[in-house]
Amino acid sequence: MEAQKHRNTMDKSTMPKTGFAGLKAHFKDDLSSGFSVSLIALPLCLGIAIASGVPPLAGLITAIVGGLIGSRISGTFVTISGPAAGLGGAGIESGYAGYPHTLGAIVVAGAIMALFGLLKVGKVGDFFPSAAVHGMLAAIGVIIMIKQFFPAIGVQPEKASILETATQIPNALLQTNSYAAIIAIATILILMVHPKINWTPIKAVPAPMWVMIVTIAMAQYFGTDKLALVQMPKDLFGSDGFTLPSFSKIAEGAFWSAVIGIALVAAIESLLSAKAVDALDPYQRKSNLDKDLLAMGSSSSLAALIGGLPMISEIVRSSANVNNGGKTQWANFFHGAFLLVFLLVASSIIELIPLSALAAMLVFTGFRLASPKEFVHMYKIGTTEIIVFVTTLLAVLAT
Repeated sequence: MEAQKHRNTMDKSTMPKTGFAGLKAHFKDDLSSGFSVSLIALPLCLGIAIASGVPPLAGLITAIVGGLIGSRISGTFVTISGPAAGLGGAGIESGYAGYPHTLGAIVVAGAIMALFGLLKVGKVGDFFPSAAVHGMLAAIGVIIMIKQFFPAIGVQPEKASILETATQIPNALLQTNSYAAIIAIATILILMVHPKINWTPIKAVPAPMWVMIVTIAMAQYFGTDKLALVQMPKDLFGSDGFTLPSFSKIAEGAFWSAVIGIALVAAIESLLSAKAVDALDPYQRKSNLDKDLLAMGSSSSLAALIGGLPMISEIVRSSANVNNGGKTQWANFFHGAFLLVFLLVASSIIELIPLSALAAMLVFTGFRLASPKEFVHMYKIGTTEIIVFVTTLLAVLAT
């Protein structure tokens, strides 16, 4: 009994501090992890924005606002906030046409998401059927793979529903830009091989950053005139910089359809991600889910006011934060700060990144969401679960 009591005391004494005390105590760990995570987040933020049919700047805005502001009010400990591939690749572009109108919908959706937090509905996340949530994520993965296959091989598809777009793939293969395809294949290979390499000089640099280094070099060798590259604004405060939201469609049903879709999907993804990251936290701290909804919702609205995408607590980057030794939400803050520095001083380098590399990264992300392992996992759980999983997947694709 005494031994157990002593062990509990030791656990509390070694628990990372929070607030400014945490900043002082864990500055080195959080700064180092924040930098590493920012290297992973940079290409992902750009790719998610491009997949949404909006300027690349939009993805960076979301991660920067989430890091610098969202982290200060978040109810989590080691999550990293930013744009989500699920919302970026599927929810926004199809949800409501027109970037400024979409931003207006995101502002309202963020306010609703924040309201969820104030009403303390975070516990609702415990009642979502796991099979339905995984089915939705798998469907989003399929959508991302289909849509991003085209820019990965350097082809522009005709606008159509997702199932109709899939039928365009055979014809697109005949129009493949070989340079873009080679870069896409190199990107996939790097993402697959990097986790298997244990050599420190390679391991020290995150796989997405290796993708940028290698594919930028390849693009320069092939000739940038043969490839589509990222386009950044020349003047952040000019006509091609920050985009303001429009609320002129607020009386239309399509606007509110987008609002509800964005608010619900973002809330669900944030809740699930926060809970998943809690399980990864070596200190086993439990997030305040209501506070996290408030933070992500209000930060989404703030980001959208200057052209940003919806924000969630993102599991891939959060996992990287845990693996890199991040201790507190200051790691999220530093990740946002480093992205802001990249935006201000390295835009000319960002513009050297080939779009096919970013598209291939998202195809890889989509495959992980819709991996055959997900189907096998649901089947092993039970017949009901696999039926719900597949039904949800097909319903999302059909609608």
